[in-house]
Amino acid sequence: MSTTPATHRAPAPPLPPGAPIRPGAVPQTFQNPTRVITGEGCAAEVGPHAAKLGATKVMVVSDPGVVRAGIPTSVIESLHAAGIETLLYSEVEPDPRIELVEATLAAYKAFGGQLIVAVGGGSAIDVATATAILATNPGPLRSYEGWEKFPNSPDPLFALPTTVGTAAEVTPFVVITDAAAKFKFTIGSPKAAPMIAFLDPMLVLGLPASVTAATAMDALTHAIESYTSLLSTPISEGLALQAIRMISANIRIAVANPNNLAAMNALLIGANIAGLAFSNTRLGNVHATAHPLGAFWKIPHGVANALMLPHVMEFNALACPLRMIDIAQAMGESVAGMSMAGTTEHDAALRAVQAVRRLEADIGIPARLRDLGVDKASIPDMAADAMKSANIAINPRKTTINEIISLYESAW
Repeated sequence: MSTTPATHRAPAPPLPPGAPIRPGAVPQTFQNPTRVITGEGCAAEVGPHAAKLGATKVMVVSDPGVVRAGIPTSVIESLHAAGIETLLYSEVEPDPRIELVEATLAAYKAFGGQLIVAVGGGSAIDVATATAILATNPGPLRSYEGWEKFPNSPDPLFALPTTVGTAAEVTPFVVITDAAAKFKFTIGSPKAAPMIAFLDPMLVLGLPASVTAATAMDALTHAIESYTSLLSTPISEGLALQAIRMISANIRIAVANPNNLAAMNALLIGANIAGLAFSNTRLGNVHATAHPLGAFWKIPHGVANALMLPHVMEFNALACPLRMIDIAQAMGESVAGMSMAGTTEHDAALRAVQAVRRLEADIGIPARLRDLGVDKASIPDMAADAMKSANIAINPRKTTINEIISLYESAW
């Protein structure tokens, strides 16, 4: 099962270089184009909803691990019960490449598909989204990199997540790898968001502990970076804090027992809520630095995020101590009375960093990049790629390339 949900997404047009970002300086918006259906067994609703659209041929996009686990079966049965012909396409790979999207598109066109249903992690949903875009837009795919670059609405897309971290089922963005350039690029538009997301906890029960840990940490990173983003809004802040509460309260239980329905459902919903938040705020330095780790070293995205998260949080604490204190409290840390004990705001903010480090140690997240085979000599090149990310501009602390290099070195 894929452990590399793709989440390097930028939910707003790029800001002018050097533009100041102040609360209220520009109109703030919150948008959620996707209908979200939740509940045990809701995957069986896919067929009726596809039939309402008048679809008679549906391609189901997944990956080999998900198919081996039999997870798409209930979705396909639901479509057949609605009288709909299906094609199962299960060639999705981690960090999906442009060439994979083109192969998926060829299969979809040959089949005569009218609707795509993604069943899988972020990689499957990203491949399905990119395929839906190319079904109605001539491409090439990378010509649509950026915000609202493709003109035509994609073919309709449903999404059913099988991991607890990506939130690709509600985010209007897709990340694909340009293997030749060793670069992950983002395509974003409200038109790219799936039409309907089905959050069925039965599809995430029994995930391997390592996948649960990595994908849930991806979701926690989404929530933390959304809450500290310079583009945060009162709506996104409430969602982000609730996601932090739900994920941090349930992740240990879910890793210890992935068949715990309540814990896995809480992670699935928490990840979705975090996705709704960061789709409207972007992210920050964690995602900016995590994506080169995937492109250069094929480190699973959730692991890369988790490894960089405490280092970036410590770096950012100076710029947003009160928000970091909120994060610490949402994670169950007690900061009451710390000021009376002579502790500074900055010290209290670092409680959030400590909470993340303890959590990651408990669930088996690697502590150092060197342990994952990263060559220290690659750090300057990765830092140069990280600085291309739109997330750098809305990180709460202004960041130079030398500081990105230092973040990598501290994580190494």
